Amino acid sequence: MPDQDYFREALSDFAYEAASAGAIRHLADLGYTAKQISERLTFPTPYERVRRSLWKYLTETGVILTQEPGSGTDAGRAEYTVEHDRYGRASFRLRTSPEQGAGEVRYRELRYDSRMCGSLAGYLADKCLAAGEERSYVSCDFGRMLRRDRERLEASLAVLNERQREYMTGLMWEDRRCYHRLDGRMREIIVKLYSGGLYDGYCFFPSLGEKVLLGQDTDAGLDL
Repeated sequence: MPDQDYFREALSDFAYEAASAGAIRHLADLGYTAKQISERLTFPTPYERVRRSLWKYLTETGVILTQEPGSGTDAGRAEYTVEHDRYGRASFRLRTSPEQGAGEVRYRELRYDSRMCGSLAGYLADKCLAAGEERSYVSCDFGRMLRRDRERLEASLAVLNERQREYMTGLMWEDRRCYHRLDGRMREIIVKLYSGGLYDGYCFFPSLGEKVLLGQDTDAGLDL
């Protein structure tokens, strides 16, 4: 029986990889949420499996980090390449490339002040332009709130629009502070949360050597 279970599980994983995993990665690159991806898959795939695959892909490719950016623990960036066999069938191959400037960064700590920096949306857009969006990150305590502060979590979700809530709740956040690439979607989310008095954390711009505090330092303040 154990051998049969192993074989069944291996066969399921093979079918899943062939039918859904590549599509999940492709749709994730296009910015689709876990719910949108699940609705577009032709191979029946449980929603929780889509969430796990999406989280794995985003952490492998550096969209989400589980260690502070510039801490010296940054892994090389994972990239998926498409290969074709002699019959023209496509498959994905994972390779890891060294991340440029992945060593430890000594940050100059700054604090955002709208009186001097202008609107937060404009400030973050300018910073990402100067630092490079792919190397810019924002701290996120969503997973810790999910498990330890449901009231703050519900208040945070209430200020987001439906698509933003769908994205945030579709990710399988770990029970620790994570760091999400400061792309356009995350900038909009952070601006909404900050404007509602619901965001406290840091933005990281390693190529500029800057770490910017928004609101209060949650690690020093709230015991999440």
